[in-house]
Amino acid sequence: MATLQASSLLSSSYSSCSASWRDVKATHHASKLHTSRLSIPNLPNKDIVDEFNRRNLLQNLTSTQIEMKPKVSSSSSSTRNDEATSISMAVKELYAVMEVVADRSEMHKNIGTQRDNWNHLLLTSVNGITITAATMAGLAAVSAGGAPLLALKLSSSLLYMAATGILMVMNKIQPSQLAEEQRNAARLFKQLHAQIKNTIALKNPTSNDVNDAMEKVLALDKAYPLPLLGAMLDKFPGSVEPAVWWPKQLKSHHEKLGGKVERNGWSENLEEEMKEIVGVLKRKDTAEYLKLSKIVLRVNKILAFCGPLFSGVAAVGSAFLGYGSWAVVLGVAFGALATAVNTLEHGGQVGMVFEMYRSSAGFFKLMEEDIESTLKDKEADERENGELYEVKVALQLGRSLSELKNLASASSSSSSSSSSSPRSRDATEEFASKLF
Repeated sequence: MATLQASSLLSSSYSSCSASWRDVKATHHASKLHTSRLSIPNLPNKDIVDEFNRRNLLQNLTSTQIEMKPKVSSSSSSTRNDEATSISMAVKELYAVMEVVADRSEMHKNIGTQRDNWNHLLLTSVNGITITAATMAGLAAVSAGGAPLLALKLSSSLLYMAATGILMVMNKIQPSQLAEEQRNAARLFKQLHAQIKNTIALKNPTSNDVNDAMEKVLALDKAYPLPLLGAMLDKFPGSVEPAVWWPKQLKSHHEKLGGKVERNGWSENLEEEMKEIVGVLKRKDTAEYLKLSKIVLRVNKILAFCGPLFSGVAAVGSAFLGYGSWAVVLGVAFGALATAVNTLEHGGQVGMVFEMYRSSAGFFKLMEEDIESTLKDKEADERENGELYEVKVALQLGRSLSELKNLASASSSSSSSSSSSPRSRDATEEFASKLF
C-alpha cells in the first residue's frame, strides 16, 4: 500500500509539473506569434504508471486466491480418495477371488467327467476280463489235457488275478463316488461365484466380504479335494456324518424380539416359524438321509468285499482245473458271481448314491445352521430382511409361503400336544423338503 501511495503521489506531482510547463510554453509562443493558431494534442486520461500498478495488484490477488483454494479442500478430498481407494481395493480382491472360483469350478467339472469315464471304462474292462477268464476255465474243463489245458489254466488264472487287482483299486477309490464329489464341488463353486457377483453388484464390498469369500473357497477345497493320494476322502468311514462344505460360523449375543413389533421384516411369529422349521429339519430330513446313507454304505462295504473275494476264489479254482469237478465250479461259477457283483456295485454306482445322500444331509444341516445363525447371532436390524429370508427358505425346501407356514403350525401343534409321544409324532410328521 505504501508503494501504491508513493506511486500515486509521484504521478500527481509529475502531472502538475507537466501542466505548469505547458502553460509557460504556451504563453511564450502566444507572445511571439500573434497571428498563428497553435493546436496542442491532448494527453491520455489514464496514467501509464497507475495502469501498471493496477495490473500488478490484480495479478497478486489472483495468485493468492489460487494458492488458497487447495489448502481449504485438501483434507476432504484426501478423505474421499482414501475411501474410494479402499472400496476399489476390496472390489479388486473380490474379482480376484471370482477368477479363482471360476477356475476351481471348471477344474472340478473336468475332473468329474474324467472320473466318471474311469468308472465306465474300468467296469467294462473288469467285466470283460472276468468273462474271458471264466470262458477259458470252461474250455479247460472239457479239454483232453496236455499243453492246451495248461495254457487255458494259466491264462484263466492270470486274468482272474488281474481282475482282482483292478477291483481292489476300484473299490478303494470308488470312481462313481469321486465323480459325484466333483459334480457337487463344481455346482457349489458356481453358486459361490454368483454370490460374490451379487455382493459386488448390490453393495459396497469391504474387507470382511473378501475374507468371507476366501474362507468359503478354502472350506470347499477341504470338503472336496482334487488329488487322490493323501487327500482323498475316506470312502468307507466308520461313522456317517453330513457333508460339510462351509466355514465355521462365529457366535454372538442375540436380543430377542418382544411383542408384535416388526423390525426389518422380522417379528416374533416369524422367529417362531423359523424355529419350528429347524426342528422339522433335524427330526425328519437330516435324520432320514443319514439313515439312508448308513444303509447304502453298509451295502457298498459288502459288495466291495465280495467282488475281489469271488474273483480270487475263481483264480484259485482255475489253477486247479483237472483235479476234480470242484475246481471247475470254483473257476466258472465264482467268475460269474464276481461279474454280477461288480456290475451291481459300480454299474449301479452305489458309491455315488452314498455321496448323494450324504450331501443331501449336509444341505439340510447347512439350512439348520443358517437359520439358527440368523436367529441367534445377529440383531434384528442387522439381519437379512425377514420377508426375503422367508421366501428363500421356502424355495430351498420346494414349498410356497403358505405351505411353509402350514408346516410350522403343524409342527408347533404336534409338539404342544401332550397325548402324542415323540415316536408317533415323528411317524406322522411331514418332511420339510419336497425336493428330495
